[in-house]
Amino acid sequence: MDIDYYEFLQINRNAEPDTIHRVYRFLAGRLHPDNPETGDAEKFFLLKEAYDVLSNPERRAAYDATCKKEDEPVPLSSSIDFMGIDGESNRRLVLLALLYIQRRTNPYSPEVSLFEVEKRMGVPRDYLPFTTWYLISKGYITRSDSSEFVLTAEGVDFVESNRASIPVLSKLLTSDAGPSNRTEAPAIKPPILLSKSIIVPPSNGASEESKVSDRKSDGT
Repeated sequence: MDIDYYEFLQINRNAEPDTIHRVYRFLAGRLHPDNPETGDAEKFFLLKEAYDVLSNPERRAAYDATCKKEDEPVPLSSSIDFMGIDGESNRRLVLLALLYIQRRTNPYSPEVSLFEVEKRMGVPRDYLPFTTWYLISKGYITRSDSSEFVLTAEGVDFVESNRASIPVLSKLLTSDAGPSNRTEAPAIKPPILLSKSIIVPPSNGASEESKVSDRKSDGT
C-alpha cells in the first residue's frame, strides 16, 4: 500500500466519522490550490482520496482489511515507563531520540508528525503538550511549516552530549533501527526494545554539566 490514509490525515485508526470530517475540512482549507500560502494541489488530491475512502463505511472497512497489521511497530511504552514518576522525563528523551534518528537518516525530510509520535511512543497525545512545550521552549525542537516536529541544532548537541550517560538515549540510538518514509507523513521504524522499563531521573543539571565538561575537554 503506497499511502496510509490515517497517517496522511494524522488521525487514529479508530477515529469517529465526525473527527474525520473535521480534520478533512481543516486540511482542505490549508491544502486547497486556491490558498496562496499553503496550497498544494497534489496533497489536496490525496486528501480528497483519503476522505472519500474513510468517510464511506463500506470502503473504509475494505481499506482497513487490506492494511498489514504486522507492519505496525510495537509501542515503546511496552518497554519504557512513560506514566510513572519519571514518565515526563522519559517522554522528553524518547521524543528527542526519535527526532534525532529521523534527522540523521532523512536529512531532507526531518519532520515527524504528532500522530507518528503518539503511535511510536504508545502514549495518548493528551500527555504530550507539556513535553513538546518544554522541548520547544528549551530550543531543542521546533515546528515545521506543516506543524510537524523537527530537531534543532541545540537538540542535536543535547542528544550527542548525553547519549552515553542516559540509558534511554543510548539504547535507542545504538540500535539498528532507523526511520523510513512510507507516505507523506514520516514514519519511524521501531528501535530494539529494552528488556525492562527504564527510569531516567529528570535532572537537567547533569546534562548542562556534561556539556561544560565536553567544552573544557576540547579546550574551548
